Amino acid sequence: MNARRAPDDPVEWLNRAESSLTQASHLLDGVYLEDLCAAAHQAAEKAIKAVLLKKAVDYPYVHDLGRLLALARDSNIPFPDTVKEAVRLTRYATARYPSPAEPVTREEYEVALTHARHVVEWARRLLAEA
Repeated sequence: MNARRAPDDPVEWLNRAESSLTQASHLLDGVYLEDLCAAAHQAAEKAIKAVLLKKAVDYPYVHDLGRLLALARDSNIPFPDTVKEAVRLTRYATARYPSPAEPVTREEYEVALTHARHVVEWARRLLAEA
């Protein structure tokens, strides 16, 4: 694992996003798919916040990916449709808690993981730019 950086360092946020993505990617016996989807959401949220930090855009402490991406859009930070689709992950922000909602299916989990991967890859590319 990388050495830890300051909490206002975009690279630290990206490292945390990648850590959450790694967690989300490990389908293990006894782990709820909802918990993995929550980790996928966290990966995307941290990745978006890494980009906003890199571009010096203030953001509120929210879990709403649509709101965070709107800030990116309004700040002229380009993102592809594959990243825009990640707003669907917001529904998993609280999925790690007991709920009367229907359990997440394997297909929904796979889609959530794909969305998170797209966001983390996008953030990785933007942070690598000079």
